[in-house]
Amino acid sequence: MFHRLKKIFAIDRRILSFSDSRRIAVVIAFLAVVFLLVVRFILYETISLPWFKLLGMATALWVFLFLGAYYLIERFIYDRIRVIYKSIHRLKVDKNIQPRHVIKATSIADVQREVEEWSTEYNAEMDQLRSLENYRREYIGNISHELKTPIFNIQGYISTLLDGGLEDKGINRSYLVKADKSISRMIAIIDDLETISQLESNQLTIKSERFDIITLAREIMESLEMKAKERNSTIYFGREYDKPIFVMADRLRISQVFSNLTENAIKYGSGKDGRVKVGFYDMDEVLLIEVTDNGPGISQHDLPRIFERFYRTDKSRSRQEGGTGLGLAIVKHIIEAHKQSVSARSTLGVGTTFSFTLKKA
Repeated sequence: MFHRLKKIFAIDRRILSFSDSRRIAVVIAFLAVVFLLVVRFILYETISLPWFKLLGMATALWVFLFLGAYYLIERFIYDRIRVIYKSIHRLKVDKNIQPRHVIKATSIADVQREVEEWSTEYNAEMDQLRSLENYRREYIGNISHELKTPIFNIQGYISTLLDGGLEDKGINRSYLVKADKSISRMIAIIDDLETISQLESNQLTIKSERFDIITLAREIMESLEMKAKERNSTIYFGREYDKPIFVMADRLRISQVFSNLTENAIKYGSGKDGRVKVGFYDMDEVLLIEVTDNGPGISQHDLPRIFERFYRTDKSRSRQEGGTGLGLAIVKHIIEAHKQSVSARSTLGVGTTFSFTLKKA
């Protein structure tokens, strides 16, 4: 932006420098003193004053001329770029919506500093806007792709039934069941999107309460036991927990977090002899909860992005499993809404561990 201003207004950056203005004033004052001394010598052919008086007079004259020249140069250049500064200042005021109508700069150095600060802010904002635009484009494309699959499935099932399949007892009920599953998936996607939107806009209130996290974990594990058996998986605690462990959090939302992480571990864990381990670790003021599977693992390339909306490490397999692609994004938002942290670590061929913290009660 600063270089753009230089091109438009033909302002050399060195002219805006406080030190350069001072150097110009020094040179002008020195030349003026030399000129006056030369003129006096020419007119009077000799200078009768003692050398020290002459030196003092020249020094005083130089100081006077330096201050005058420096002031005039500063005012001259400042007046020329004042219009530019007003425009930039007005843009900053409008952008920040602040009641700043008084120009605070008192020198060229102040103007230069504000122009450079504004240029830095402008470039940072442009980078952020470009990043958001890319994210928005990718996000809209993902939503459309996720919704397109169940919609096309429903359309195909209904078209088949209308073309005569409704009277065929061999397929009519089967196709209706499949259409119902696709509708359920669409509803799940919309519900998850609504949950994330509420979490991001702080519309979803976190209702903290004191509860036993061990009891909650057992409830989730029992509810997913049938699904685990279907996939030859076992859910278990890392060790026996005889005493309750109390935390302060929103029980309903933490239940959602546990369900998402445990169900993911079952779905994407090992297809044979799958093991899902749940562990709790005391970390002074917080409790660390871990859900570990012995699945194929996640590559280091994909690991930083797994909490993004709709991001899938294996797109074809994920859609076959029927997930919405929003589960981990919801987990991240819920934990961050509790002012806590969530992370993941993984080794290919060994398994994946998801960890999050909760405040102890």
